Amino acid sequence: MIFHVVPAADWTAAPERPYAPASLAAEGFVHCSADEASALAVADAYYREVPELLVLVIDEAGLGAEVRREGTGGRFPHVHGPVERSAVRAVMTVRRDAEGRPHRLIPWN
Repeated sequence: MIFHVVPAADWTAAPERPYAPASLAAEGFVHCSADEASALAVADAYYREVPELLVLVIDEAGLGAEVRREGTGGRFPHVHGPVERSAVRAVMTVRRDAEGRPHRLIPWN
């Protein structure tokens, strides 16, 4: 499984289509993380001000696009195409601590 951090509004914007964030058009891939801890670190670094933040748990085997791993130990997988919604095994919401730092994931809705 790989993890993708996404504002809830982006994930729910077009539920009838595969998920294709702005990074896919701009950079050619969807940024992901190899584990929950890395996803929470990304959420803290780049999405601290986003009020409703989700993490998609994606089964790589369900993707039609190539996944390339970057960083030490492949910590940052990149999906080089849209994410089929059927490949998303779980949608988690980011819970924050008293200081607003993301600290754990729980099921969304």
